[in-house]
Amino acid sequence: MKKILLTLVAAAMTVAASAQVYLGGSFGVASAKVNGGDKTTTYQVLPEVGYSFDKNWAVGTVVGFGKGTPVNIEGESSNYFTVQPYARYTFVHSKYVNVFVDGGFGYTHYNHAGNVLGSSVNAWQVGLKPGIAVNLNEKVSFVAHVGFFGWKQEKEDFDGAKASSAWGADVDGNNVTFGVYYNF
Repeated sequence: MKKILLTLVAAAMTVAASAQVYLGGSFGVASAKVNGGDKTTTYQVLPEVGYSFDKNWAVGTVVGFGKGTPVNIEGESSNYFTVQPYARYTFVHSKYVNVFVDGGFGYTHYNHAGNVLGSSVNAWQVGLKPGIAVNLNEKVSFVAHVGFFGWKQEKEDFDGAKASSAWGADVDGNNVTFGVYYNF
């Protein structure tokens, strides 16, 4: 039992010694027509924290907020809260540029965004988000995410509501964000 415990402690110390924490986030703004109707402007503030295990793998989470309208629901813009944990794989490394893909899931709650009695909307997603990091120096990186490839579902929060789901690639203005990371 002692040998197993010592082995686990040694493995954890090795991972921690080569690990790196990053802190930053993104800000996104987009304008789109909802269901062919009125234009809506969406903004989002997405603080992010992550932990790099080595030069290829990292885990992190985004916890953010914004204002906008769910894609498949007609209604006025509403405030929303989102949580999006992910695992990141970086597959291209150079001195100045890294290319990566984040795989994870996300949950977003739109407060009173629905068209039935002002109901709220819950949105789920599972998929991949490609990105690029431009390393300005050893500590600071400019990061962009472009697109989403996977599954999304939105459902109004009232009895009898039907969910709308979609599979595929979504590369529009709502899925482009720019941010800055500070690497500790």
